[in-house]
Amino acid sequence: MKNYLFPVYLVTGVLIIYVTAIQVSLNTSLILFVFSLSPALILWMVYRVLTADVEVTSTFEEKWYEDQ
Repeated sequence: MKNYLFPVYLVTGVLIIYVTAIQVSLNTSLILFVFSLSPALILWMVYRVLTADVEVTSTFEEKWYEDQ
């Protein structure tokens, strides 16, 4: 797995757990704890993705719309 994809998978998993916990009416303190952690997780994910060492070989003019 690529290093910059791990935060995306982890935060997506936490989101799925959070939504599932709300739907099954788990302990409110657990739901609030995950909710309070979510901004830090999102910021960490955004930082890791934006600072990833990925080299883009195409320009905007070449691939401005990928569905062609």
